[in-house]
Amino acid sequence: MALSREQIAMRVAQEFQDGDYINLGIGIPTLAANYVPADIEVMLQSENGLLGMGPNPTEDELDADMINAGKETVTAITGASIFNSAESFAMIRGGHVDFTVLGAFEVDVFGNIASWMIPNKLIKGMGGAMDLVAGAKNIIVTMTHADKKGNSKLLPKCTLPLTGVNCITRIITDLAVLEVKNQAFYLKERAPGVSVEEIREKTAGELVVEGEIPEMSFA
Repeated sequence: MALSREQIAMRVAQEFQDGDYINLGIGIPTLAANYVPADIEVMLQSENGLLGMGPNPTEDELDADMINAGKETVTAITGASIFNSAESFAMIRGGHVDFTVLGAFEVDVFGNIASWMIPNKLIKGMGGAMDLVAGAKNIIVTMTHADKKGNSKLLPKCTLPLTGVNCITRIITDLAVLEVKNQAFYLKERAPGVSVEEIREKTAGELVVEGEIPEMSFA
């Protein structure tokens, strides 16, 4: 069974390392703030000028002026800092963000990502994604494996305008965890109840399957 948005975010949060400075993109990535493992400390950064985001607010914690780059209300942890977006982008462009999680429309076997524009459709724009794919040390893409029409988003070559080139090495979808290397997608984990055959059918780019593929764990 395909993972929910929340389950994808839970799996993404397992990638975080103690002490990481992390930027979370709009959409599924922002949900990962709710699932940071209890035994580590990370600092979540938003390009609109906040370092130290916490989980989504409860009704009692809601502050309409405290928002992330996607204009969603957030909380701030003890020790958080607020500053202007120029300083925030200086952090990103200077290589001070350890980890970023981005959504995408397409990713291909070369590690290219298309995430900002679909021809003839109204999209809000690139935001900080182009800076993040160039400045972050570790980049993970999270998205559904296929679009609403069932077309694969994991392609031999991206068809949409690119956000970044040869920059993606790991993808977490609603069906699988994959690594991008040697111009192929290497299957590492599968969602509970999802078969390798289903993942293969929904992956347009070359898929490499080595040995038994474990199911994702959310423990």
